[in-house]
Amino acid sequence: MMMKKIFYLLTVVLIVLQGCNKDSGPVVGPPTTPDEIGRASVWLTTGDKTKLLSKESDVSITAPITATVPVITIDPAQTYQQIDGFGAAVTGSSAYLIKNLSTTKRNALVQELFDPNSGIGISYVRLTIGASDFSLEDYTYNDMPAGQTDFNLQNFSLSKDADVINVMKQIVSVNPDIHVMGSPWSAPAWMKTNGSLKYVNGQTNKLKTDCYGVYADYFVKYIQAYAAEGITIEAVTPQNEPLHSTAAYPCMQMEASEQINFIKNHLGPALQAASLPTKIIAYDHNWDNTNYAISVLNDAGAKQYIAGSAFHAYAGNVSAMSIVRNAHPDKGLYFTEVSGGEWATNFSDNLQWNMSNIFIGTTKNWSKNVLLWNLALDQNFGPKNNGCSDCRGVITITTDGTITRNVEYYTIGHFSKFVQTGAYRIASTITENVANVDFVSFV
Repeated sequence: MMMKKIFYLLTVVLIVLQGCNKDSGPVVGPPTTPDEIGRASVWLTTGDKTKLLSKESDVSITAPITATVPVITIDPAQTYQQIDGFGAAVTGSSAYLIKNLSTTKRNALVQELFDPNSGIGISYVRLTIGASDFSLEDYTYNDMPAGQTDFNLQNFSLSKDADVINVMKQIVSVNPDIHVMGSPWSAPAWMKTNGSLKYVNGQTNKLKTDCYGVYADYFVKYIQAYAAEGITIEAVTPQNEPLHSTAAYPCMQMEASEQINFIKNHLGPALQAASLPTKIIAYDHNWDNTNYAISVLNDAGAKQYIAGSAFHAYAGNVSAMSIVRNAHPDKGLYFTEVSGGEWATNFSDNLQWNMSNIFIGTTKNWSKNVLLWNLALDQNFGPKNNGCSDCRGVITITTDGTITRNVEYYTIGHFSKFVQTGAYRIASTITENVANVDFVSFV
C-alpha cells in the first residue's frame, strides 16, 4: 500500500513548447487512483494547449526499462517539509467578480476551483486585511475622520469586506479545510506617521510608535471577526511588502527592526493573550532580501512567536528561500505572491516558467505552500485600486460573465488537485541532467 500511495502522489509535469490558440475549458472529474500497484496516473498539460490538465492512460513504473532514458528515482524514506496547500488570493476585486456571476455560474465555478474531488481542489487562499491595490476602494476596518483616533477600536467593522466574506463562506462550504492567510497593506491612517493609507511625498509612511499595541489589537479583532463569520484565519503576516512604498495605493513601510519590535512586544503577546493559535509569518516580500527575514528570526524574542518567513517573486531568485531555511531550519518557508500579466502572454513559456520557478522551484526550496496573486480579474485586468495596470488573474471573468481559465489555473491545478494538505516532499533524483525536465515528488 505504501508504494501505491507514493506513486499516486508523484507529480510528473511535461511541457511541450508549441504554439496554438485553442480555448481553455473547465477541468472535470476527480483524481484517479491507478488500477494496480506499479502503475501511475498521468495528467498532462502541454504548451500548445492541446492537453489541459487532461487525464491520460495510466503508465507502468515497474516495467523493465528497455531503452537508454533518464530515470527519476524517488526515495520516500527521505522527507522534507510538510505541505499546507496551493492557491491564490481572494482579493476584493476577485470576490466582487465571483459574487456578481449568476448563481448557476458562481456555484459551478466555486465547486470547480475548490472541491477536492470534482474540481482542482484549491487548498489555500490569501486575503488582504483591508484594501489593497486590487480592491474597489481604499479602506481599513477602523477608518476615522482626519484628526480623530479610536484606540479602543469601537468603530471596527468588516462591512467593506462584504464581498470577500460572502465568497469565502461559499468556499468554506465547498472545502471546510481551506487554509486562509491574511496580510495588511496598511494600518488605519490615524495609526500612521503620515496620517494616510498611502505614501505622502517627503513623509515617513510607518506605524506610529504609540500605535504598536492598538495595531496588534486590530489584528486580534480581525481574526475574531472573521471567525465569527465561520472563516478561520490560520496565519497572518505583519505587513505585505514592508519595504515598498507608493502614493498609488495603500501601503506601509516596516523595517526589520520595527517588525521585530511589533512581533516580539505586541502582536505575538496579543495573539497569545487572546488564546489565538494564528501563525505569524514574517517578511512577506521579494526573494532579493534574505537579510530581512534572517534578522527578524535572529531575534529570539520575536522568533518564539514566528512560524516562518514569506516570499514574493518580483525580484531575486527562488534559492533565497533555502538560504533562510539554512539559517533557521526550525522555521517554515512560505510563498505568498506572484502575478502573471500581459508582459508575458505566451502560454507555453508561462507554463514552463511557473512550473519550474514557482511550483517546483519554491517547493524544492522548502516552501510549505504556493500562493499566486489575484484569483480572478476581468478583461481589463481589474477592477483595481491604482495597482498593476496589466496583471492577469488565475481566471478571467468578463463583464458578460464569460470565464477563461488562464495558464495559472492549470499550474495550480497540477499541484492542488493531487498534492493534499499534509503531504511531505520526498527525495527524488534523475540519472542524468536533462535541460527541459524539472520535477518534484510528494507523499
